[in-house]
Amino acid sequence: MKAFLILEDGTVFEGTSIGSARDMISEIVFNTSMTGYLEVLTDPSYAGQAVVMTYPLIGNYGVTPDMESEKAWPDGYIVRELSRVASNFRCEGELEEFLVKQDIPGIAGIDTRALTKLLREKGTMNGMITTNANFSLEEVLPALQAYKVGDVVSKVTCTDTYILEGKGPRVALMDFGAKKNIARSLNQRGCHVTVYPADTAAEEIIQSKPDGIMLSNGPGDPQSCTSIIKEIKKLSDTTIPIFAICLGHQLMALAHGAKTYKLKYGHRGGNHPVKDLQSGRVYISSQNHGYAVDYSTMDPAAAQEAFVNVNDGTNEGLTYTGKHIFTVQFHPEACPGPQDSGYLFDRFMDMMKGAE
Repeated sequence: MKAFLILEDGTVFEGTSIGSARDMISEIVFNTSMTGYLEVLTDPSYAGQAVVMTYPLIGNYGVTPDMESEKAWPDGYIVRELSRVASNFRCEGELEEFLVKQDIPGIAGIDTRALTKLLREKGTMNGMITTNANFSLEEVLPALQAYKVGDVVSKVTCTDTYILEGKGPRVALMDFGAKKNIARSLNQRGCHVTVYPADTAAEEIIQSKPDGIMLSNGPGDPQSCTSIIKEIKKLSDTTIPIFAICLGHQLMALAHGAKTYKLKYGHRGGNHPVKDLQSGRVYISSQNHGYAVDYSTMDPAAAQEAFVNVNDGTNEGLTYTGKHIFTVQFHPEACPGPQDSGYLFDRFMDMMKGAE
């Protein structure tokens, strides 16, 4: 069945329908990872977006037990070629079947390199995937231009508190759309992890007397999370050690008076270099975000820049002055991506144990 990808600038790509055949409107973003497509599909940070995979062949090792949440979150999926044969000793099914089961519309057979170049030159755009060959641009374009990602954190967070048992430090993990490997990375280090819904009051977490607090990744515009930011400010006013990743990093900065802004096309992939300003060492990181902290708006007395993106100089991490708080924009838990920065979890462990 034919399918069409229509962008808000009027560009149309024709390909083949994969997954669900229903129409879809979303924000179109691209990911440069060469592997890990299942982790990408199940990353809650993609809620409200449709993902273009720049690597040309997707699905060749099928569906494996590597899901980062219980379901897939992107609104749509765009690939150059969807492998019809899955070969891997861990394979539990084919990607096409997974997309159908998850009700995710997709399109294959288009020039994803041309699409990615267009998104880099013009910036992230909204788009529509449809199997209707008789679509009218006059009707579609206003709908595309009106689309807003909206409040997606409330859609991806857990509904109830749950626990990963451990005999080590007790960590309160705020779930703004947390990937499983964040809790797993803590649990593997012995932590007793309690995962809280995004709207949990700061007082409830403080009263549980955790040894540390983890703020997770998540989707959407951080500035829209006004009530969450107020609770994070309360948490930051305590002496409890805090480690934050991605959206959590942005929310902590907003809680301290800094501003965030939307990047032209975001950072999404497993090959982004970040520089540790203290050691001078460069790490290759996994990233998935469309917004960044404007460090120039941060009170220098409140926080110091800890990491920067080597490619474009954007802020990638902060260390808060006089507090046991550090935050990073990238993903030390990876999945998919390199494990270079996994040591940051060990730094958090040391912080909880009272180490300098």
